[in-house]
Amino acid sequence: MASHLHSIDENLCAICGQPNHCAMVLERETGEKQAPCWCTQIKFSEDLLAKVPADKRLKVCVCASCAKLHA
Repeated sequence: MASHLHSIDENLCAICGQPNHCAMVLERETGEKQAPCWCTQIKFSEDLLAKVPADKRLKVCVCASCAKLHA
């Protein structure tokens, strides 16, 4: 029996699990050019980055709500 690996959904916030609305993911999925993502315009705090689970670091964006909450 093959084991089922836990898949990571890049569309969901790495912290709260709600949609993260990352334009870079949308562009990869659709192939359609997007405007720069909101996440490229802000600095994420060390406190916020520490809340991202290890398996999602550098793989999944956080949502704007979590970014603001932990700014």
